[in-house]
Amino acid sequence: MRIVVDYDLCESNATCMDLAPDVFEVRDDDFLYVLNETPSDDRREVMEDAVRRCPKQAIALKD
Repeated sequence: MRIVVDYDLCESNATCMDLAPDVFEVRDDDFLYVLNETPSDDRREVMEDAVRRCPKQAIALKD
């Protein structure tokens, strides 16, 4: 599984960071950073939740 972020859509709302702070981080510059683009499959449920909850639908999972 690979995390893909469409940065043209992302508004750095940090919803994903709230769900998975080990994978997503919004820094002081108000930009989202993906800390781990390939989280292990045991994190799939949390990653799918981050995709669903993203207010701009900017996150996708690729297998």
